[in-house]
Amino acid sequence: MQKFDVLIVGAGMVGLTLALALRKTTNFTIAIADTLAIAALTDEPEVRVSAINVASKTLFEHLDVWSDIEKQRLQAYQHMHIWDKAGIGKLDFSAAELDTFPKNEHLGWIIENNVIRYALWQKAQQDEGIHFFTEHKLVNIAVGESEAFVSFESNHSNPVPLMAKLVVGADGANSWLRTQMNMAMIMRDYDHNAIVATVKCSQGHKNTAWQVFLPTGPLAFLPIYPQNKETCSIVYSTSPEDAKRLMQLSAVNFAKELTAASDGKLGIIELTSERYTYPLTMRLAQNFVKERMVLIGDAAHTIHPLAGQGVNLGLLDAAALAQSLQNLTAEQDLGDQKMLKAFARYRKSEAVEMIVAMEAIKQTFSVQQSAFNFIRGVGMNLLNNIKPAKKIMIEQALGLKSDLPELAQH
Repeated sequence: MQKFDVLIVGAGMVGLTLALALRKTTNFTIAIADTLAIAALTDEPEVRVSAINVASKTLFEHLDVWSDIEKQRLQAYQHMHIWDKAGIGKLDFSAAELDTFPKNEHLGWIIENNVIRYALWQKAQQDEGIHFFTEHKLVNIAVGESEAFVSFESNHSNPVPLMAKLVVGADGANSWLRTQMNMAMIMRDYDHNAIVATVKCSQGHKNTAWQVFLPTGPLAFLPIYPQNKETCSIVYSTSPEDAKRLMQLSAVNFAKELTAASDGKLGIIELTSERYTYPLTMRLAQNFVKERMVLIGDAAHTIHPLAGQGVNLGLLDAAALAQSLQNLTAEQDLGDQKMLKAFARYRKSEAVEMIVAMEAIKQTFSVQQSAFNFIRGVGMNLLNNIKPAKKIMIEQALGLKSDLPELAQH
């Protein structure tokens, strides 16, 4: 039996961030269990990307991994352009509009998931207080009075069970740990499927994140791969029926639809990767905490990708949990329910706020009536010219809030 202070189930971006944050702020011993191998980086951009905001970048800086991410590849963007295909409305955002923000700073960074995970993994491997268990799947968990016990799938090597004072589920939307602990979920089908792919834009991305709201859902062009300034990752959220139709199109015809949908603002679009599709579902755990277990990231909540804030929400979960555990007194146990429930209230309120905001945006653009389209367009254009309102929206996109965990603060 091997003993640790904290066991993290899941070595994705959120789980690895938590491990490094805990080692940055405490002397806890950490075990990480995950059988998903780390993928070596190639010259081809990965289709799955994340929009990293300023708060998450600051967190990565404090964990000493941002410079490693920069050495690989990432694409900063200074502008956002949003428009309504069915109306006259548009919104333009720029970091330069914030008086309190450093001149020429970025609104965010589009980074391939593999690049982020690889940098975090490499940093965690260098820490003697972090131990990886990647050879065998977890099959059972039991929670005792003072510790939790987990066992692995047995074979000829007979892996040794683990014991930890706290177990953290950072193992994604289909969390094994959440299932094992019978933690109830609130779920809502968005009635959207997302199509993701990499494309080339003949007029270049101009360091801008582009998003058009179509009658069937939002289509985003996210700038990546700065070497040529023409490559974007697309996230196309549409009805399941339309997604099926789009996936069956030839690469040439699919690209033609993207060019038409984007009103030619990025020039002629060329598909340069495979297309992948997956259903979009809102998930929210009714409780983030149960006994000696806590959920973070997609294991606790998933939201619509239209604002690109899902991964940032999960990274702040990790930073907030590390801070909560750091603040425990010597007499308090890592499974202290008062502390864990306070953490859960804070992070659940943040998740609910984001879920409600995404739903409001989705519903606003789902109405397709000429009169409403006109009113919506007028409202967007008015908002585009109201500086105080835009300032608030930009700060939200940047993740600049007054109650950020310390590791995410400038």
